[in-house]
Amino acid sequence: MPDAMPNPDHPHQANSPEEILFNNNLREFTVKIEHICGLEMNGKIPQEEAYRRIRDLWKTLKRSKKNLGIGEPEDQEPPNPQ
Repeated sequence: MPDAMPNPDHPHQANSPEEILFNNNLREFTVKIEHICGLEMNGKIPQEEAYRRIRDLWKTLKRSKKNLGIGEPEDQEPPNPQ
């Protein structure tokens, strides 16, 4: 599958399927963060719970980025854990 052509009006626009999927994951992350912040600000959950939820979401987003190979040099294999 060929990569989509970059749009000069949006130089940071995703142009590979992996980047598009990661952008979707990032949007979902921001929506969930907004929801958690709203819950905490309205006294529905304590700060510690909000922090834990956000930390878990961040770990999931980082794992997604790593699994999709976003930010990895194209000519270099990712490190192999021993």
